[in-house]
Amino acid sequence: MALADLKSALPDYAKDLKLNLGSVIGNSELPQQQLWGTVLSCAIASRSAIVLRALEPEARENLKPEAYTAAKSAAAVMAMNNVFYRTRHLLSDPEYGTLRAGLRMNVIGNPGVEKADFELWSLAVSALNGCGMCLDSHEQVLRKAGVDRETVQEAFKIASVIQAVATTLDAEAALEG
Repeated sequence: MALADLKSALPDYAKDLKLNLGSVIGNSELPQQQLWGTVLSCAIASRSAIVLRALEPEARENLKPEAYTAAKSAAAVMAMNNVFYRTRHLLSDPEYGTLRAGLRMNVIGNPGVEKADFELWSLAVSALNGCGMCLDSHEQVLRKAGVDRETVQEAFKIASVIQAVATTLDAEAALEG
């Protein structure tokens, strides 16, 4: 299943999602690596086999092998970090914020692609997973690197649409089964 198939699989009541999916991917002004790395990392983070199977082949075609791996790495490390840092933030005891994390995150320091691209993918996954601390951290790194707000917003627009498509298609699949 490709992007066109994914759009056609959406039910009539999700017409806005169909239009938005075509827009955020098909009309994006992001460079190919930023776009498809964001798409792949968010498809993984959506936890939807339907969405991942549909978007992964196009992501693989549009990404160099090191970028493909880095996008998957962003989804993996942020799955851990988003839970850890969101929990620290949500707990009312501020002392947890002073404790050493003790978690390996080496890929963030050496992702194998431009640091700004990896940060953008990490931000998009953090948006999807709802971690405010991670969103702020990655947004600040991106802004210091000269990435404009429109680019940052483009990443979380992609995340929001992919998550909505995943939720809708997974719900429809559950209702059919």
